[in-house]
Amino acid sequence: MKYRSAAAGLIASAAAVTAVSGQPALYSSAADTTCIGYGQGTAVDGENRPDGAVQFTQRYEELDAAALSKDTKRIILTFDQGYENGYTAAILDTLKEKDAKAIFFLTGDYAKREESLVKRMIAEGHMLGNHGMTHASLPKLSDDEAREEIMSLHEFVLNNYGYEMQYFRCPCGEYSERALELIQECGYKTLFWSFAYVDWITDSQPLPAEGIQKLTASAHGGEILLLHSVSSTNAQILGEVIDNFRAMGYTV
Repeated sequence: MKYRSAAAGLIASAAAVTAVSGQPALYSSAADTTCIGYGQGTAVDGENRPDGAVQFTQRYEELDAAALSKDTKRIILTFDQGYENGYTAAILDTLKEKDAKAIFFLTGDYAKREESLVKRMIAEGHMLGNHGMTHASLPKLSDDEAREEIMSLHEFVLNNYGYEMQYFRCPCGEYSERALELIQECGYKTLFWSFAYVDWITDSQPLPAEGIQKLTASAHGGEILLLHSVSSTNAQILGEVIDNFRAMGYTV
């Protein structure tokens, strides 16, 4: 399989999503294969940034992996697209109305089934991200299987949509140092998130007021916000949340 070089100019206006500057990378030269479940945690620093996201970003800078953006004036919206639940069109409508862009992380099944929505994402200026062909946990795969999980979806999207993805989000929120190395070797940057809340359980959605309060209270510079498009609450509150972020002085 042909592998591409690391892409440049990933989010020009956000100066790329890499590490908090001035901190050394702490991973070992012999990459660990231990499976780790990522989570930003609840403790925050003086800038309201979750400690877990800050530490992850500092630790894995040299592996092109981050949970925060360096752009402290910006909040980056990301959506994980595992399956369609009827709300993505409304989310796209709101993003268009608010003149905001997002990164949509596609699984292979979504990329194959939802052609019209994927084409709309591209046409309206959003970014597509790679969430794995089968949404398999990379640390639980062999090196060859992990490469196939990443690159088979990469090639499918490139061949069918003419779009070259540049960011990878680890399925199941699970990673290892070796998995991050493999993602980098495939020419990708790894993006986790600095805030997420439980929005993916479709039969137990948070109330709109609760969602707005959580998302607004958690806002911080450089935030990478993880949302799920299967959430009816997210589709309902997205416009107000964007307005709140902008009222706080952030670019979305």
